[in-house]
Amino acid sequence: MQDLVKQFDEAMFTIYRRAKSEASYNPSIFLSMLSRRGGLDTAKYLINSEKPSDGYTHLFERGRLDLTVEALVVENQKWHGLFTEAELTRAKKRLKDYNYSPQP
Repeated sequence: MQDLVKQFDEAMFTIYRRAKSEASYNPSIFLSMLSRRGGLDTAKYLINSEKPSDGYTHLFERGRLDLTVEALVVENQKWHGLFTEAELTRAKKRLKDYNYSPQP
């Protein structure tokens, strides 16, 4: 399990780097959260937030919801065991609310 958490942390840093290079968006608050909390705690915090983060909104405006934490978690079954059913449902709903269809 610890190895999976480490892999997830790296995947979170990867979407940070991709947002910066592919979407011309510098998610500095996201990077700070990753550095302080780690990837899994950051993902759980963002998914369980009442409203989407500013970063989510910026990525939506750029047409890049594929670079959100929600998409990362929902689109790769490898990560599903790290999250509760409620968290997975919440992430799916947020993506659906913004007209994003997760890729299988």
